[in-house]
Amino acid sequence: MKSIKNHLMFILPLMAILLGIEFFLVFDRTTDSYEKGLKEGYSMLVVANKTMDLAALKKLNAHIESSESIKRENIVTEIAQDMSQSSQDEILQALPYFYSVRLDSYLSTSGLEKIKKDLEKDESIRSVETFGSSYSSSYRLFSFIKLSLRVFIVFMAMISLFLIIKQMEVWKYAHSERMQIMEIFGAPLMLRSGVLFKVALLDALVATVITVGIFLYLKFYWATRSGIDIMVQNQESLFKMIDMAILLGAAVMIVIFAVYTVVFSTKGVQE
Repeated sequence: MKSIKNHLMFILPLMAILLGIEFFLVFDRTTDSYEKGLKEGYSMLVVANKTMDLAALKKLNAHIESSESIKRENIVTEIAQDMSQSSQDEILQALPYFYSVRLDSYLSTSGLEKIKKDLEKDESIRSVETFGSSYSSSYRLFSFIKLSLRVFIVFMAMISLFLIIKQMEVWKYAHSERMQIMEIFGAPLMLRSGVLFKVALLDALVATVITVGIFLYLKFYWATRSGIDIMVQNQESLFKMIDMAILLGAAVMIVIFAVYTVVFSTKGVQE
């Protein structure tokens, strides 16, 4: 029973770190998709004194991906419905040219301001409307959520790593006599630490398998039945085969770090 408890004291903190890593990977993939949607749904309005093609706009700022001319005839029809045709023609001649401009990525508010300044430097451009108020609100909320998750994952990983090292110390003391005898006979550090690596790597494999199992369950069973649109739409992002290698690699690196931290912190033969 005590042995099972000791293994759980290692597996559970390690699982917490692996879950944090996988949640970060999933969140990063999901937010990439969300950012793409925000980018595609956003456009700024450019008012120019003359016609401007996409090449001219891209020359002013490389983040401009596409532009679409807003037909002035439609604007005149809306504002001059009861006027004569000659009056409508005069209004049409006086109107500037309007363009709906889309960007190649989801930029920060400072990035939008830079684009606006770059465009307004051109004498042909009368004004640029970035709709900064609504964009800024969405961007700040989105950035805050990303930052909060990352801080939480890092904090949780630090606490879990501390618990892993403490459990590794328990195992070291349990095998200290064997390790001391091997040290007396000149066994290298890697060989003396072999028993710790053996136990820890086995638990790391168990923690990785359980973590993978949790996310496979979320992907193939829970997501389809949750009724949450973002989960259904991003089901493929919940777990990918490359994640298994990432989690196993992370688990092995944590084991190596924990073992050598404990071994070097108490280096030398204890009398």
